[in-house]
Amino acid sequence: MDNISDATKGFVDLRRHMWMEGVEVDLRRLLWQIAVTGKYISAKIDESNRKLAGLKNIYGEDQLALDKSSDEILLNQLKFSGFVREYASEEQATIVPVGTGAEKYFVTADPLDGSSLVDTNLAIGTIIGIHDEPVLEGGRENMVAAMYITYGPLITMVYSAGKGTHEFVLNREGEYVLSEENIELKEKGSIYSIGGLRKDWTAEHTAYIEFLEKEGYKLRYSGGFVPDINQIMIKKGGVFTYPALKTAERGKLRLIFELQPMAFLMEQAGGMATDGNRDILSIKPESLDQRNPIYIGSRYEIEKAKEFLNT
Repeated sequence: MDNISDATKGFVDLRRHMWMEGVEVDLRRLLWQIAVTGKYISAKIDESNRKLAGLKNIYGEDQLALDKSSDEILLNQLKFSGFVREYASEEQATIVPVGTGAEKYFVTADPLDGSSLVDTNLAIGTIIGIHDEPVLEGGRENMVAAMYITYGPLITMVYSAGKGTHEFVLNREGEYVLSEENIELKEKGSIYSIGGLRKDWTAEHTAYIEFLEKEGYKLRYSGGFVPDINQIMIKKGGVFTYPALKTAERGKLRLIFELQPMAFLMEQAGGMATDGNRDILSIKPESLDQRNPIYIGSRYEIEKAKEFLNT
C-alpha cells in the first residue's frame, strides 16, 4: 500500500480509495499524480490575469494564457512520472513522447476545458483519458481509466479505473476526500444541456429536443463540457448533447480529448454515450482532432436519442 499519512485517517482519501478498489499500483500512482497536478492548475487559475495570451491554438480558436499554462503543467508533470510513454493534448499538434518508450500508459488531455468562461467566473475543468495502447487505436478496448477535475466553488475530481465512478472533493488540507462512491445514474433524468444554434439543428435532432421539452425537461447549459457533464453526474441523470449540425456534420467536440474519457466515466456510472448511431467508446479515431456528435447521459434519454436519430 502507498504511504498514507495519519492526517488521512478518519476519512477515505484518493490514495486509500484506489488501494481499497484494487487499482493496479502504477495506475493508481499515475491517477494520484494527475489529481495533484489539478491543484497546480487551480493555483494557476487563481493567479491568472484572465487576459488573452495573443496566441492561437492549433484549431484557430482564441487561446487563453491559462490553456497554455495548464498544458505545460500537465506535460511537465507527466515527463517525470515514470509511467507515461506518450501525451496527446488538445493544445498540441502532434502526440508528444514523454518517456523512454517502455512506459505502460498513454495519456490524453483537454488541459482546461471551458477556458472562455474564466472571465465570467463559471466553473471550468480538466479532462483526462488513460490508455494502455496508443490513443489512435480506439476507445473501450484500451482505455483503462478516466478523470475530470472541476474548478468551481469547490475543486472536485471524478475518476474511474473501470470499477465504478467516484467523486472526491479537495479539502482545506489539500487532500482529495471521497464524497460519493459508485455514482449510479437513474434510468431517467430531468435536465438537458444542449449546444449548437437551433437554426442549424437537423430535423431529427429538433424532434428529439421537442420531445424532451414536452416531457418537462429543464434546460441546464453553461457552455462548458466539464460542468455540464458534472451536473448530470451529480444530479444522477439527464442528457448532454452537442449534435451534428447542418453547418458541421461532426459537431464540435473532440472524440479523443473530450468525448471518450467522459463516455468511459458515464458508462461506469450506468449511463450511455452515442453519436446517434455508435457508442462513443466503440469509435476508432481517424485523427487526433476528430470531432463527433455526442448524446451522453442516463439510459432513457440516450435510447430515445437513438430512436429519433434513426427514424
